[in-house]
Amino acid sequence: MKNKKLASYIFIRDGKAVSGLSDDEPWEGGNAAELAQHYSNHGADEIVVFDLSEDDTSHEESLLLIKEMSRCVDIPIAGGGNVRRMEDVKKLIYAGCRKAFLNFSKPENVELLPEVSRRFGKEKIAVCAGSLTELFANKEAIETYADEVLLLADSVHVNEACKAVSVPVMPVVVRADSGGILNLLGVENVSGVCARALSERSTDFMGLKLLAKEKGIPVNTFESSMRWAEFKTNENGLVPVVVQDYKTMEVLMAAYMNREAFENTIRTGKMTYWSRSRNELWVKGLTSGHFQYVRQLSIDCDNDTILAKVVQIGAACHTGNKSCFYRDLVKKDYDETNPMTVFENVFSVILDRKEHPKEGSYTNYLFDKGIDKILKKVGEEATEIVIAAKNPNPEEIKYEISDFLYHVMVLMAEKGVTWEDITKELAQR
Repeated sequence: MKNKKLASYIFIRDGKAVSGLSDDEPWEGGNAAELAQHYSNHGADEIVVFDLSEDDTSHEESLLLIKEMSRCVDIPIAGGGNVRRMEDVKKLIYAGCRKAFLNFSKPENVELLPEVSRRFGKEKIAVCAGSLTELFANKEAIETYADEVLLLADSVHVNEACKAVSVPVMPVVVRADSGGILNLLGVENVSGVCARALSERSTDFMGLKLLAKEKGIPVNTFESSMRWAEFKTNENGLVPVVVQDYKTMEVLMAAYMNREAFENTIRTGKMTYWSRSRNELWVKGLTSGHFQYVRQLSIDCDNDTILAKVVQIGAACHTGNKSCFYRDLVKKDYDETNPMTVFENVFSVILDRKEHPKEGSYTNYLFDKGIDKILKKVGEEATEIVIAAKNPNPEEIKYEISDFLYHVMVLMAEKGVTWEDITKELAQR
């Protein structure tokens, strides 16, 4: 059985989080990207974004905000609202939404469903319905062209809705506490729950998931493939932990875990250690705010060292440095060959040239000439690759591809696209 998801919702208008669908619904508001990152780090499985913009300018601001949110989180984003044509669905997907949803209270969205489903794939399309009438009237189209139904469920009987269509249903509810959410998760054909109670900063996602597990409801939690008793601890019952940034693979710090720290890490998703100096359990970030959120835990071949890959908030080191390993003892000059590191380093130089022009810089020459010149160079370099590929000497193509990638990075900087955007898009394909 597929795991059921806990989803947070965010309403956006004019480039910021706003109050809900009604004026009397309180909302924390503020920075939507920061809210999205908070939900992702604390255990939400998905974020549903409702775009409440009323004109094209506001809609474009909302799309930029969705793009910013997608850069901050690892969990899927579903986006909808203000969809009037295929181009709007394309923009939502290009902005980083794993799925776009159509409002079925609008007849034009019902008509649009087959077209966007064929264009982008059924798995990327959901519908948002507010009544059983909308489901029954469009049952065949929904089952043929949509992957999920977002059900505005405060005034709709969820059990009846789940019987109306065969595709998974995710209730979106305002008036539901943790008990109500668990009851909804237990309904057959419910894929998850999106709720106001899951959109508050104080929500204990991991605690709620543990309650769901106790009820036999499959949800996404951390579960170790090995028991603590299988680890080889030192004479004090501790295991060393090496901690890496999960994106850059930079080594951040080293610490120790005892059994209690390990189990608390698994239960909460926050890195927890045993402080040897204070002789007490230590949740990283509890006093500093520099939490570490688990992305992966691995064990070495001898079962005596843990490698943790984490989201690091702020600095890992008490000195304020990102990593505790900021002082070199011995260093030999060498060329960095890690592809992602090289790309990021070159790209950072290009960005620096854009922000701080340097006289005589070819990169600044391209920026000064503008987008048409940059595109012309990208096209020329692409042609050079084609010519080089016909040459029996394989060395030539290496240089042409390097030239091409450089000019593509200039284009990326000009258009505000990052390597993280590219790698994330490729990973989703």
